[in-house]
Amino acid sequence: MATALDPPGPGRNVATLRKARDMTQTGLARAAGVSLSTVSKIEVGDRALSQGMAAAFARALGVTLAEVLGTDTVKPDESESLDALRATIRRFDLPGDSLVTSESLRHGLNELIKLRGDANLTTVLARLPQLLSDTTNYAHAAGSPEAWAMVADFYSAVYWLAARHRWMDLADLAVLKQKLAAERATPLVAAIAARDEAGAFLNSGDFDGGLAVVERAIVATESTLNGREKALGLGILHLRGLTLTGRMGNSSEAERHSAGAWQASEEFPVDVNAAGITFGAANTATHVLATAVDLEHHREALDVAQRLEGQDLDLPATRVGPVHMNIARAKLALGDRDGALASLADAWGAAPQMSKVHPTSRELMRVLISLHKRSNPVLTKLARKAGVHF
Repeated sequence: MATALDPPGPGRNVATLRKARDMTQTGLARAAGVSLSTVSKIEVGDRALSQGMAAAFARALGVTLAEVLGTDTVKPDESESLDALRATIRRFDLPGDSLVTSESLRHGLNELIKLRGDANLTTVLARLPQLLSDTTNYAHAAGSPEAWAMVADFYSAVYWLAARHRWMDLADLAVLKQKLAAERATPLVAAIAARDEAGAFLNSGDFDGGLAVVERAIVATESTLNGREKALGLGILHLRGLTLTGRMGNSSEAERHSAGAWQASEEFPVDVNAAGITFGAANTATHVLATAVDLEHHREALDVAQRLEGQDLDLPATRVGPVHMNIARAKLALGDRDGALASLADAWGAAPQMSKVHPTSRELMRVLISLHKRSNPVLTKLARKAGVHF
């Protein structure tokens, strides 16, 4: 039987932040526009906190979304790499000597994209400072759109890493520098940069701001790109729009972005990877699944999951892990605790480093620990991996 009370997770953070502000559950419910029962269930661990609702609580409490979801702490063996990365970002406009070739930089970028796809957060952080420094110096010397495209691609990786840990100051810096590099590159690189910029708004809980970035970028992409590049640019932007509208609970706009993404995916019989971002029919389906859960269309989400399971998917771990997390969310909402636990275990199997820091994984763990009234070896094993003792 579980022995530890209040396992960590976003829902527990809501209670902690509320009490610190001498706010009652009734007051929080009114300010956030939800029922008192919802607040109570989330705080005690009877219901998982979604990121859309977390944003509503953050606004009601006057805190950042990262404070509600929980910011991942920097481990001692990672602090040196993180400091070096921040120093490199500060020197964006202060280039040093370029001592590398475009071929070696391209090789390094391809390796980093593979590490990102495998959700290997630790190694991505370790490799980024030197690669980003070398690439920035090279781009200043070469001055070519191709060189600046590589700089933008590396900053996309910085944004991804920061967003996973919810280091939002670093994420904001990354998308700013990515945008500056993209302006010296190509329209497709600009579309990818806009997608990440909208992601920074998403991760901060400013869904309206993120959608404004997406809509502006869609207009620009329509007028500056052609063929498969246009389809790719529009596809990744519509997927970002789909996630944003899902978090807002806007079903009609979510359907519009879903239709746009499906249309763009028709250009790609097999999913492709652009600077670490996967796009195609399979990845579109994973976003549709996630948005269905955000909209509380849980059976629809499981129908999409069943269709995905029947396909020979070739998606990176950074996409497969969240798929299993969202399946777990849907199963848990429908009362299938054992099924939710099995899907959470699948997420850990696919992307362990991501699962350890992802707020959805942490929240699922918290609720499953709270709801299980007897010892469960699978849950015990996962909790140990997550550093939760009960």
